Amino acid sequence: MDISRLVRISDHQWRLPPQDGMRAPAVFFGSEPLLRAMEEDVARQLSGVATLPGIVSAAWAMPDAHSGYGFPIGGVAAFDPVEGVVSAGGVGFDIACGVRTLTTSLDREDLLTVQAPLADALALAVPSGVGQGGPLRLDQAEIDRMLRGGASWAVGRGFGAPGDLARCEEHGRMDGAAPGAVSAEAKARIRDQIGTLGSGNHYLEVQWVAEIFDPPLADGFGLRPGQVLISIHCGSRGLGHQIGQDFLPRMLAEAPRRGLTPGDPELACAPLCSDLGREYLAAMACGVNCALANRQVIAHMVRQAFGSVLPGVRLNLLYDVCHNTCRREEHVLDGRRRTLYVHRKGATRAFGPGHPGLPPDLTALGQPVLVGGSMGTSSYILAGIDENPALDSACHGAGRAMSRTRAKKSFRGRDVAESLRRRGIFLRAKDLRDVAEEAPGAYKDVNLVIASAAAAGLAKPVVRVEPLICVKG
Repeated sequence: MDISRLVRISDHQWRLPPQDGMRAPAVFFGSEPLLRAMEEDVARQLSGVATLPGIVSAAWAMPDAHSGYGFPIGGVAAFDPVEGVVSAGGVGFDIACGVRTLTTSLDREDLLTVQAPLADALALAVPSGVGQGGPLRLDQAEIDRMLRGGASWAVGRGFGAPGDLARCEEHGRMDGAAPGAVSAEAKARIRDQIGTLGSGNHYLEVQWVAEIFDPPLADGFGLRPGQVLISIHCGSRGLGHQIGQDFLPRMLAEAPRRGLTPGDPELACAPLCSDLGREYLAAMACGVNCALANRQVIAHMVRQAFGSVLPGVRLNLLYDVCHNTCRREEHVLDGRRRTLYVHRKGATRAFGPGHPGLPPDLTALGQPVLVGGSMGTSSYILAGIDENPALDSACHGAGRAMSRTRAKKSFRGRDVAESLRRRGIFLRAKDLRDVAEEAPGAYKDVNLVIASAAAAGLAKPVVRVEPLICVKG
């Protein structure tokens, strides 16, 4: 990215003043090397976001930002409920894709002699890959109940415990979901997909705590050196994708009647107060609940797989965060409390201490912010902090440095798998050709991303974790 047109606010915050129809500035978080390495398309897309009606304060790009559809991945923007809009491209196609992290009573040494059988048990228990069906086949009525109930529906079906729900965003269920707003085609695509990882950058990873940055926070989160954790990264599968496919052309077709003419058709949107805007939000809430239900069922299957290899092990939910959402939230801007609709695409919520949206046992600590690295690299757990400069938002991962097509040309899946094996990381994947897409070299350095997020005041690093087993979607 050409940073000569940006105003440096600090070493990790940069501002593009409003121009060419922008209604707000575009703000980029990241060190100078990260900014220079970002695609020029990130600036173009974020500038486009800043032209949308009703945008409030700024359009933000997290340190892991890269080009996406409409919004950049790693893009955040908030809109006034009366004058603003909702954008399907600003939520993304994999609605509520996110990360769920479980803590265990195990230490790294407890796994070293059982890595292979545990990896096999996990790969068998949690189906992965394009179109791969799962353990549940839902009829129409049950699909609707799942879309309304989210993780609460899954717990009611015996997948996990009620205590899990307190550690999920939305307490496991987003209000406002209306299954009638979701097409029959979208519902058909989820019929046998609950309890599956999917493909792409989705994964199930067994990890261990390699470094602690903030001992009091780590202790409050129940984390200790050497402890084994499990992270699940996946979303709403085909249902979320179909919701995006269904609503984007409708938003584009209705735009002229509403006087909405975004320069980029990928930024098609609808007024939040319109029938179409409300219908999309109702369908999106179904997508959020689908993703929460999916990760709840997968977590249950992970617990069973661990128990089959290591009887008596305890797996507790640390937290479940979503990446791709539009949420109605309360924020204080210029000394005034306002209701806003916050789009986070490839960005995670990061509530600070005292926020009413946190469960009581996390109120004094802040929200766990789960940031996955690329395959075979570090991941991080951070904590939300006060006075976040981007409406309680933080990065969600390392961020791609090259496209999947280029990665497949640059790396061989077999070489990536062998590199992981030499480092003691057990990989299970349906097709090694797809592993090349997720090679560490295809991503930014997550350590640099986290350093910038911390320096910019987005969140506070708590622990760094390293992988032991990876089941790739």
